[in-house]
Amino acid sequence: MRYTTTRRILPDEELCIFYGHKLWFNPVDAADCISSDSIEEREDGWGGLANLSEGCVDEEGATSLLEDWFFDRFKDGSPQDNVPDEELPFTRLKLTPEDIEEEDMDSIRKEEAWAVDLPDPKYTATMLKWLKQSGFDTPTMAHLKRVRKLDGKMSMVLIFKHEHPEPPTLPEDIDLPPPYITAVPKTAALTMTSLKLKSALWPTIYAPRKKYEPEPWSRGKVRWACEAMKEVVKAARAAGEKGELPIAAYVPVPFDEETKVATRMFEPISAHDLRRSACHPLRHCIINLVRAVGELRASSTHSASKSPVPQMTPIVDMPSPSPNPTQESPLAVDQVDAALSSRGPQTPSTESQTDAQNGAHYLLTSLTLFMTHEPCIMCSMALLHSRVKEVFYLFPMEKTGGCGSVTCVPRLEGVNHRYAVNRWKLGDEVQMWRERSGLAIDEVCDA
Repeated sequence: MRYTTTRRILPDEELCIFYGHKLWFNPVDAADCISSDSIEEREDGWGGLANLSEGCVDEEGATSLLEDWFFDRFKDGSPQDNVPDEELPFTRLKLTPEDIEEEDMDSIRKEEAWAVDLPDPKYTATMLKWLKQSGFDTPTMAHLKRVRKLDGKMSMVLIFKHEHPEPPTLPEDIDLPPPYITAVPKTAALTMTSLKLKSALWPTIYAPRKKYEPEPWSRGKVRWACEAMKEVVKAARAAGEKGELPIAAYVPVPFDEETKVATRMFEPISAHDLRRSACHPLRHCIINLVRAVGELRASSTHSASKSPVPQMTPIVDMPSPSPNPTQESPLAVDQVDAALSSRGPQTPSTESQTDAQNGAHYLLTSLTLFMTHEPCIMCSMALLHSRVKEVFYLFPMEKTGGCGSVTCVPRLEGVNHRYAVNRWKLGDEVQMWRERSGLAIDEVCDA
């Protein structure tokens, strides 16, 4: 058996391993540590920890133990060691079609298309020429072979139905039957298994790509993510204590020095939900945070405060960063608001005008965002437009979430940006922990 501790164990320190209350032997310290109520068998969602009386582990202690397991189990070991994918504290959601393996018929993504049977093979050349003249020779069908031979009969696929809802008007000088709708594969085949299945619907191009290889994470970077998730939990609790919805978002200083310098993000920023106090339905924490980051990006103080280039006249007096760079205090959205509004309208500098474009310093470009709850569809789209690099969240919102639950916005076809989505791994105790830690919200609430 292997035991994992939530902190470093000191020499000569005594360990107590708790197996639950229903044992086949009597523990020697049962009288000192277990109350009479704990004899009753019940599932409390805490593995029995909630039943321990004062002096052992109380409710607050049980909450702390679980949080240590969620966020602090990577403290030991070399920061340079890579953590195996299966041991990471989060699960990466597959986003692009290239990441989705279609190796059984149920997983094959299909699209309705117009097709026509060719009673004579000599019509093929004429029809291919007609396709180009009619504008039906679109790149959307580049993954399909135009002509299919099946049981001695020839057919030609014309155009997707969503591109041409009405039946296409065929050449009048050729005696052809009416066009009909058939299901064809939506994408090319990435594997031989997929090719065989897709070609059973319609002949498909085989275009194998290199399989998706996730970015390796070092133990040091995992600790950075764990610390960021602890900060966002702290911000959400503080919001809940103020009467707000306990939903928060947090953008830490980038882990690697190169990204930190490139993005000029030298201070972490946090924001929480303000819908209750502002009486405004759009003051979601993501909207608040994106706005705060945008305003911070636009301030020449932020752009030049720690940059090696000569400093410019400050537009906004921003809070000074913590003297300890490893324990930076995040700038809250109200701090940014107050600092900016107190100075009134400003004439943007040339550098600010450059930063406003979709470049390296545009909103959340190349930055990582952590959130307590899965962002709603509106916020997920705001993150897409802000060009965030990746998103991590603790609690999925099955009825409102836009990053994997109701839909996955960065996975939608036609979007001009995709960001990585990562869901934190929480055990069966998550529901009880969420309630007792003050982070529970209505399941129909959009975060």
